[in-house]
Amino acid sequence: ICGGQMDVHVDALEPAPRLYIIGAGHVGWHLARIADEIDFRVHVIDDREKFASRERFPAAETVVVEPLAAWLQRADVPASSYVVIVTRGHVQDTDALGAVIHSPAAYIGMIGSRRKTGRVFEAMKAQGIEQALIDRVHAPIGLEIGAETPEEIAVSIVGQMIAVMRGKA
Repeated sequence: ICGGQMDVHVDALEPAPRLYIIGAGHVGWHLARIADEIDFRVHVIDDREKFASRERFPAAETVVVEPLAAWLQRADVPASSYVVIVTRGHVQDTDALGAVIHSPAAYIGMIGSRRKTGRVFEAMKAQGIEQALIDRVHAPIGLEIGAETPEEIAVSIVGQMIAVMRGKA
């Protein structure tokens, strides 16, 4: 073996990416379930205890009941993470996006119609957020598959996250 040749095979194992689901309603619930199945490390954040509970999200790594923007401003959102904003309204979306838009997250997506997301983006611009940061946000969120139900919307979001992960988006 001295002076001989040896073949070495190395498999690089990357940790499962974190998925921060901001909003624990119907879409968030389905998204957490599907994302867990494909090995995302799921974190659920909502300001409503009725929705963000361990009972509703048993497989989540963390379930947080706290004001969204406050938690996001303190959170460690690494470059390998994915953030999905599926809150119950315009104000919560704007607050959550404002708190996370400067993060290095690999993916930031926000649910809503083009009109609604346009209003949120206008609010971001009014706060002095650069257009380049706004352009990173996937909104309306998900792949264009004609999704209508919360389950279908969750599938379209996961599909888009996988496309980003694999460099296909």
